[in-house]
Amino acid sequence: MEGLEQKLNELTDKLIGKSKEQSEALIKEFKSENETAIKEAVESGVKSVKDSIETIEAKVKSVQEHTDKLDIKMQERKSEKSLKEGYFKSLIRDNIKEIKEVGGKKEFSLQVKDMTLANALTGDQPRDYNFDVVRRPAQMVNVEDLATSIQISGGTYTFSRSTLASGSVASQTEGNAKAQLEYDYAMIDANTDFIAGFAVYSKKMRNNLPFLESTLSLDLRNDYYRGENSAFQTILASEATTSTQSNAGQNKAEAILQEIGTLAGLDFVSNGVVLTPADYFSILTIEKSTGAGYGLPLGWTFDGGVLRVMGSPVFMATWVPADKYYVGDWSRVRKIVTEGFSFAVSEDDSDNFRKNNITARVEAQVTLTVEQPTALRYGDFTTA
Repeated sequence: MEGLEQKLNELTDKLIGKSKEQSEALIKEFKSENETAIKEAVESGVKSVKDSIETIEAKVKSVQEHTDKLDIKMQERKSEKSLKEGYFKSLIRDNIKEIKEVGGKKEFSLQVKDMTLANALTGDQPRDYNFDVVRRPAQMVNVEDLATSIQISGGTYTFSRSTLASGSVASQTEGNAKAQLEYDYAMIDANTDFIAGFAVYSKKMRNNLPFLESTLSLDLRNDYYRGENSAFQTILASEATTSTQSNAGQNKAEAILQEIGTLAGLDFVSNGVVLTPADYFSILTIEKSTGAGYGLPLGWTFDGGVLRVMGSPVFMATWVPADKYYVGDWSRVRKIVTEGFSFAVSEDDSDNFRKNNITARVEAQVTLTVEQPTALRYGDFTTA
């Protein structure tokens, strides 16, 4: 009985830290090897043996309950794919050497790492989307905002321009002939043409990006006017009167005042000055005198947030070249329109049907003309 009790104590020590399966195997093996001795001890009523067997059964039950709890927890963890596939794989991979060496009396401690997005998350973290697309701004002022628009039915706008070729009205001396004047007339043609652009995008892109079509229509419209302003700037520069006044020795505010005075001498009243943003703000930072601080130059005022010079509004335009400016009567500038601005979408363009593509285009058949060149002056602040 003493030998059996000693074996039971050894078995109890062996069960510490073992899994359910390991515990059951050890108990089974012990019962098989000591079946006769255990039976005799139980029949003889040896209390210590009974207590030892009850202790073993209690340990097995405890191991069993603990194992069941671990099974439940592991089932919960299995549902977390990112932890199962990412976290534990990396845990075993990082410690594979130590795991292989476990055996005998060697102790092994598995170090669990802190969870981070880098080692515990597969895929992207949740996002919040803003479908209000951040777009490029439109240009601050378009040429069409300054000119007068005329709608025509054909492709050519023809107007006549008269010039006094000779003579002038004068006082008549009694008995002498009146003064004779001679005029020349020129028929000026302004031919409209298409200014246009297009973009091609896939149906899948349209379906997957809910903001695409509404945003694309606005972007195409803004870029159309960039193209129109560029084309009209070329016409303005060639048809307006090129200023030859010397701007040496005077600031930009004085140069503009001088141009307005020149126009007044020709009986034209300026109703618009157009500058680059850089020149606009440089005028606002002109000192009254050296060290005397800043203030609006003579003849310049702010009226309701609009900068004016001698009553004429001043506009900032990014389509005006650096150091250039326009001063004049913009009612003499005409935008001629055969077909106005339009935005259209088609799936039938080119090979769109086969490729599942869509074409969006913007266009207008227009032109610009300066009917009276002397009414608009095109100057350069650097002219010496």
